[in-house]
Amino acid sequence: MTLAAPESIGGAAALEQQIDGFMMRMAAQSPGETEFHQAVHEVVKSVMPLVQSKRAYREAKVLDRMVVPERVIMFRVVWADDAGQVQVNRGYRVQMSSLIGPYKGGLRFHPSVNLGVLKFLAFEQVFKNSLTTLPMGGAKGGSDFDPKGRSDAEVMRFCQAFMSELYRHIGPDTDVPAGDIGVGGREIGFLFGQYKRLTQRFNGTLTGKNVFWGGSNLRPEATGYGCVYFAGDMLSTRGESPKGKTALVSGSGNVAQYTVEKLNNLGAKVITMSDSDGTIVDADGINNDKLAWVLELKNVRRGRIREYVDHFKGAKYLAGKRPWGLPCDLAFPSATQNEIDEDDARQLVKNGCYCVSEGANMPSRPEAVEVFLNAKILYGPGKAANAGGVAVSGLEMNQNSGCMKRSRDDVDAQLRAIMHSIHENCVKYGQQNGFVNYVLGANTAGFVKVADAMVHQGYM
Repeated sequence: MTLAAPESIGGAAALEQQIDGFMMRMAAQSPGETEFHQAVHEVVKSVMPLVQSKRAYREAKVLDRMVVPERVIMFRVVWADDAGQVQVNRGYRVQMSSLIGPYKGGLRFHPSVNLGVLKFLAFEQVFKNSLTTLPMGGAKGGSDFDPKGRSDAEVMRFCQAFMSELYRHIGPDTDVPAGDIGVGGREIGFLFGQYKRLTQRFNGTLTGKNVFWGGSNLRPEATGYGCVYFAGDMLSTRGESPKGKTALVSGSGNVAQYTVEKLNNLGAKVITMSDSDGTIVDADGINNDKLAWVLELKNVRRGRIREYVDHFKGAKYLAGKRPWGLPCDLAFPSATQNEIDEDDARQLVKNGCYCVSEGANMPSRPEAVEVFLNAKILYGPGKAANAGGVAVSGLEMNQNSGCMKRSRDDVDAQLRAIMHSIHENCVKYGQQNGFVNYVLGANTAGFVKVADAMVHQGYM
């Protein structure tokens, strides 16, 4: 698709004024929500020329409508800890857009959760889900509850209290939550059990369920695997693959774990993982045997990544540090938003990194993104590169509605095909003088589908 040049809508200066004016109005309507403003600005920069060139989009005010959630649900969550003390948390569900399907997006349990963070995540989810080609709208939810250090019984009581409010607003044809940071298989089990208890229904209202009771094969692995598949497609544009490359991975949760596993299986060498306290560096590579130890540490014992260096003596621990100062070919930020700043990005490029594939949501600050784009490296933004998780969630929804189950190989093949399709659409919409701007491509490809649905469906 050919976008209108800035000159055709009054010049580059006029375009900047339109973007700035829109952002000022939007920020005034949602003060203090910095992550949300950041996510919106990235998309608006990409699509404003298209909006200004297409009369139907202007008349329908598609951008003004996209930045306002269809519905925001806020509620208190009251539960008792193991000492019998009453605890109070805040619960949220931001139902951003149902234009192309039921609301779909994860639940995050973390102290950093607030309305602005969830609006940013829900906004990103709209375009990510659009890119998958599956019929899913966008939403996000969660709580400022921190499961870290809590007993299983405390987590269960919290999940039951949380679902006792949320269940009124979700359903297989309405809103289908999944997991996110702080919400893994344990939490999904407790949430689903309470949903079933309250509604007397066994249906596909939650994804990320255990494979033995309605879950999909490969769902835990999907985000990490998909992120590596997307990196592989980017590398293929230069006639390369992950094999033989040195990779940095941040995080040590679900996304990071399976990013490492897939990179190992494709012949790359991963030398880092991290958590909020610091980074481990293993120059020999975190092979699958070492990774199995990390999975036991993080998923069973719920320990800290620094324990790795006590068990594997050749490794180093960088307290309070992120991985981005080390030489590498590939980087996979898989921890949380805004973990790569401008200095980190410059250091990555200086040290030879030429492919960044984001496993987390918006892990690179805007200044870092500009560094990557100006250097013309392969840079896959999260809404494209980490869409594998929600893609397999969509396949789980399909399985549940059809009372069927797909094999691991079948799901992997579909995941691979979806990520390849996302890459092709990013290339289609992201061409800039022989360089593929994957930010432009992902934003535009995701936007067009949602904007067209908005025009077709009238005012809502």
